[in-house]
Amino acid sequence: MVRLAMPETAVKTSVTELPESRVRVEAEVVAAEVERSLTQAARAIGRDLRVPGFRQGKIPPPVVIRRLGRETLLDETVKEKIASWYTTAIGEAGIAPIGDPDISLGELPGAGESLHFTIEIGVRPKATLGDWRGLEVPRRAAVVDEEELAAQLEQMRERNARLENQPGREAELGDFVIIDYDGIMDGEALGSGTARGQTLELGSGRLIAGFESGLVGAVAGEERVLELTFPENYGKTELAGKPIEFRVTVKDVKAKVLPELDDEFASAAAGFETLEELREDVRVQLLSADERQAEREYREAVLDAAVERSEVEVPQALIEARSKEAWEHALRSLAEKGISKDAYLRLDQRPEEEIIAAGYPDAAQALRREAVVVALVEAEAIEATEEELLEVISEQVEPDQSGKVPDTRKVLAALRKNGRISELAENITARKAVDLIVSHATAVPAPPPPPAANPAPDGPQALEADAAPADQPA
Repeated sequence: MVRLAMPETAVKTSVTELPESRVRVEAEVVAAEVERSLTQAARAIGRDLRVPGFRQGKIPPPVVIRRLGRETLLDETVKEKIASWYTTAIGEAGIAPIGDPDISLGELPGAGESLHFTIEIGVRPKATLGDWRGLEVPRRAAVVDEEELAAQLEQMRERNARLENQPGREAELGDFVIIDYDGIMDGEALGSGTARGQTLELGSGRLIAGFESGLVGAVAGEERVLELTFPENYGKTELAGKPIEFRVTVKDVKAKVLPELDDEFASAAAGFETLEELREDVRVQLLSADERQAEREYREAVLDAAVERSEVEVPQALIEARSKEAWEHALRSLAEKGISKDAYLRLDQRPEEEIIAAGYPDAAQALRREAVVVALVEAEAIEATEEELLEVISEQVEPDQSGKVPDTRKVLAALRKNGRISELAENITARKAVDLIVSHATAVPAPPPPPAANPAPDGPQALEADAAPADQPA
């Protein structure tokens, strides 16, 4: 089956469906776009090029092209632009790509000719919908975990703790010390291993092994010399495994004092008259949060029930590709928290391939869900209205530096012009499709959960757990 992309654009496409949920996209970058990109590249190079008879920065693009050679400059232009043209081609083709593409580039075009390239890639599988109406799905009642309630109150105590000086008392694990220190390596001061007035909780594990334990028993005003070694897997490779001497002066020893959990604490910490009022407020918040969680679980269970009644064939190659995508997304999230891939792999103690393979079941189910949702959107002609698009945009736009909020209609127009509206619309129609399934489902009481410990999640989806790296000297 071949279908042609509709609108006139810089990149025209035709799509051929292949077996195993793959497609071939024949892409044509029209001659005008090729020439525009070539001219743009020539103009950028011309700013730094020196040509007799022309002022620097004022060399016309045709002169640059003749001087460097059209084919040479076009080759560099294509290398620079192919990623953008690929993205445009995928959007024009209206496909949901999965995995890495195989891109075959045709010969460089002559003047006035189009550039052709071919993309082969996996796409979201198709679903044959079953009877998704009238599903009966268990929905658990929201509950408040008393241990969680107690933990919330304890966290409030921690946030309102005060530090009291302990003159003359020896520092213990759990105490805070105010320290100056200098790191000495090979007889010279290590600039990045120096700090003044640093507050350190003994036992927090922030600093390299032996540093914090080496200060246990110290008193205010005491000086200590710590002979330590950087870990073999230390983040700064030039320091990994090397010995270092830290000369530490303990300025103060402080003990953390938690407030009593009583009416006075409830008033000071949260403005309630009694501890019971505070406890009830926390209980209401926890119950509300669990109600939202129970609703999310129910919606997912309803969708899974609809998936069970539908037919979706998911090739193994797509499952592997999606799980790899989930792994890469998780790594980016961890990187934003300052956790490197190598650091996580050391914590997880599994090879990368095993982590990706552990995510196959979740990846397969995610693909089935998406296929059913898309099939329902098409079957029921679900669309994203202008008002819905504007509402989502208004939730996402942020004020500029002057505090002015952008006009959402102008943002929407810009998204349409740049061909970036489809993803936004797809998210809206997907939500509406799930809303439709849920509206036709009936919730039944869920059986009580068995009294068992919850195992840690597996696969790439488990990587979102907090795993803060150690804050180490140097």
